[in-house]
Amino acid sequence: MRNVLKQMARHALTQPETIALADDDTTLTYRDLSRAISDLGAQIAAERVAVMMDNSVAWAVVDLTIAACGAVSIPVPAFFSDAQIEHLLSDAAPDLLISDRPTPPAVLSRTRYRKTISVAGTELHLLALEPGHPRTLPSDTGKITYTSGTTGQPKGVCISYAAMDRVTESLADAASAQAGDRSLTVLPLSTLLANIGGIYVPLSRGATALLPAMGRCGFSGSSAVQPQAFLGAFHRFAPTATILVPQLLKLLVECVQAGNPLPPTLRFVAVGGAPCSAPLILRARALGIPVFEGYGLSEATSVISMNRPGRERPGSVGVPLPHAKVRIADDGEIIVSGALFGGYLGQYGPPIDAWHTGDTGWLDADGFLYVSGRKKTAFATAFGRNVSPEWVESELVATRAVLQAAVFGEGRDYNVAVIVPAPGVSPGQIDDAIETANARLPDYARVRSWCAAAAPFSPRDGLARPSGALDRQAIATRYATPLEALYEREAPHVHS
Repeated sequence: MRNVLKQMARHALTQPETIALADDDTTLTYRDLSRAISDLGAQIAAERVAVMMDNSVAWAVVDLTIAACGAVSIPVPAFFSDAQIEHLLSDAAPDLLISDRPTPPAVLSRTRYRKTISVAGTELHLLALEPGHPRTLPSDTGKITYTSGTTGQPKGVCISYAAMDRVTESLADAASAQAGDRSLTVLPLSTLLANIGGIYVPLSRGATALLPAMGRCGFSGSSAVQPQAFLGAFHRFAPTATILVPQLLKLLVECVQAGNPLPPTLRFVAVGGAPCSAPLILRARALGIPVFEGYGLSEATSVISMNRPGRERPGSVGVPLPHAKVRIADDGEIIVSGALFGGYLGQYGPPIDAWHTGDTGWLDADGFLYVSGRKKTAFATAFGRNVSPEWVESELVATRAVLQAAVFGEGRDYNVAVIVPAPGVSPGQIDDAIETANARLPDYARVRSWCAAAAPFSPRDGLARPSGALDRQAIATRYATPLEALYEREAPHVHS
């Protein structure tokens, strides 16, 4: 981040009138941004600052000011429940919270005093919090990003300023980021990927970061999105680059296939956060969407590898970026090093030299990385065949009829799925979609039966993680009865 701030300062001198940040209501030039950071910095006398805001120019100003002050930024995910916010406040012990929204009870109970100020046209509330019991942080920590674990409360991932600088530079080079770019962010800025790819990369190159409010991009809650409003954001801002999760790439593909073209300015669409099937990538490419799949995780400061123009391979997640090294363990687990996190808040020890990701995959002879699934989610069927559910799910979601899918089959004769149908899709169309996906899968990985989900899987209801990855254990628990019924219905013998 120190390098990003240094580059921004240079842009403020060499190209002061270039637009640095924009949303639907506000624009800031590089000169304006420098002044805004200086003005807000005089208001921040804190070591740890929690940020609870919607996407906006103001969000970026707050985040960059915290870095300029040498403080620690603690983004609060918008979908966190009051109980999760209470956990975050106790765990991270911020002494200041900056918010653009009504204050939840968990914050009010800790507030000593509050002040309201205006930043980039947005009214913000600065709430000084009662001192907690702050845990010692790893050296050079600049951000604590919270990820929901497989069980229990969310964990604070401690990211250093130096690691963010290294990944920003690697990603900017891989994406061929340049001063004329307009980078549109449609992911929540409470996620590390959106911070690095949506703010730091464009600002490091003297480009423009476009940060519209999530609602103005068609998002409602943490998972519902209105297609026309989503597509409308691309036409309003005419971006050259953006970052999507697979579900949003699929939505973009469906919009284009329905006769709604994208602006011709778009030259680089990164997709990551969850497995993305090769057929979906190929569908997007056939429609002229310049999509490049990547791979990363918070513990590795976001992006590890990425396909890029002139060096890509469909089905892979690209070659490791210059800051990262990847090796494959004997059991197939992906192990990474380079720009790693300092540790989980309260659980760190000596510096981490290598991180066992929990993902499985392989490297081909040319160095392209392939991700097959998660070690912990892979299951063995009753016939002893190993299945990575992410692989099967990505094939299902690549069809037009399936919005989301969770596949199960541990110790069973066949696999079943909980499916979120696309709007207006009939059960017969889901059956056809499963048949299409099954045709691309070996027999042991195919899905025989399915049941419909009551609602999309989302972080707010505990069935997905901030990245969009599914929490299969939570889904299995929520849908235990209908899943069991799928097996009872087709079992040759049912015992009463």
